[in-house]
Amino acid sequence: MSRFSKLLILLATIALVAAACGTSDDTTTTTAADAQATTTTAAAQETTTTAEAMEPFVFAASLPLTGDFAIPGQKHSDGYEFCVFEINRLGGLLGHEVVYVIDDNQSAPEQAVAQVQRHIDVDGADVLLGTFSSLLTFPATTEALNAGMVYPVPSGGALRIWLRGYDNIFYFQQNAAEEIGFSPLAMIDYYVDQGIIDPAPTSVALVNADDFFAGAIIKGLVGGDVPIPGTDDVVAIDGFLEGTGIEVVFQEEWPVPFTDWLTLANSMKNSEAEMIFAATASPDEAISLVNALATVDYNPKLLWMSQGAQTEFLDTLGANANNVTVHGSWHPLANWTGTLAGEPYTNQDFIDNFTAWAGRAPDEDEAIPFALCQGMEQAVIGTGGTDNAEMAVWLHDRTASDPVKTVLGDFYWDQRGLPIDRSLIMTQWQDEVLEFVFPIDEFPGVVDVVYPKSDFE
Repeated sequence: MSRFSKLLILLATIALVAAACGTSDDTTTTTAADAQATTTTAAAQETTTTAEAMEPFVFAASLPLTGDFAIPGQKHSDGYEFCVFEINRLGGLLGHEVVYVIDDNQSAPEQAVAQVQRHIDVDGADVLLGTFSSLLTFPATTEALNAGMVYPVPSGGALRIWLRGYDNIFYFQQNAAEEIGFSPLAMIDYYVDQGIIDPAPTSVALVNADDFFAGAIIKGLVGGDVPIPGTDDVVAIDGFLEGTGIEVVFQEEWPVPFTDWLTLANSMKNSEAEMIFAATASPDEAISLVNALATVDYNPKLLWMSQGAQTEFLDTLGANANNVTVHGSWHPLANWTGTLAGEPYTNQDFIDNFTAWAGRAPDEDEAIPFALCQGMEQAVIGTGGTDNAEMAVWLHDRTASDPVKTVLGDFYWDQRGLPIDRSLIMTQWQDEVLEFVFPIDEFPGVVDVVYPKSDFE
């Protein structure tokens, strides 16, 4: 595998993207001075003036600002943009201002590939910032590899991405998608032992979008072969449901896009499954599925979804979001400490500063890209520049005692680019608050899961 030509140094001024970006050919850039100069201290202003005299570092992202993945795509852009703002507010990166370049790939893989090419060949990107979804990440990582660029991934967990032998990719979430199903089952086991889930559930309906990520979650639960596209290799994995005593009484995959939610909900209701595990490709799908379940009056005892931590989920569903369980990579109560500009930058710092900057509190889809940006900034500082080959080596050299430190916790990676020794957070909507319900021994603020969940209204 080739080692790369040039990459990163982080981040930059602020590219405020109009949520309805007209076409994928429209590129937006802004500077930190345009955003919130009044918050910059006199010392930071002086340093920034020096930085502006040097050529800016370009951080570029192709994200789905419209189309099927628009909600998380827009939030990912906000996370990147805010990180660039903070870097510039704190004096820039190695004396350079950071400029953020953003394109809307319209949730289309071919657009994502074309935009990565343009960011490298036309925009002169020093650092690439990853896109949302395994569907878009899979081809984008190949384009970056061919160009000798590091491609950090915020949201692309399907194992098919990580088993190709690429040495330019690094995942900034806790687990590959096929490993995610372990977390809700571990949560159930714990609460059965505590007598809160009683009796233990014995049946589940598994439903998912026809999507890299969503399909990978279900594959991890039931087991089977994972083919590696572009090769003859197949990896066999065991399913987490095996040996649990939980029977899969219904299983279905829906095409993307999909509209026949009521038929799907009725089919699940007829199965009489005690639980639903739903792997969706977007928050919109999660909202549509919950609405359909409420319409047909099917109230499983536990509803776990792969999407639903976003504020839009609660705002749209209201009381029907209550007691829906969602896995997550981030939570406001997770007291991780990262670094930015060489100084400690805690999860609470992120929450407070983002809220002041955006006028609203952040959620996971902003925290994940912010953490990725933190990691890339540390790689630039660690290597003293934006040479991508050097940055890739530096990232691969991280260890438990010398990790990348972010608001999502510490990261170091195996040879595939997947994090080592990380577990997901299980959350549940309770009275309009996304509570932290598992694991119970890592952070303060854990509350008991509600089981069975409340009925839909």
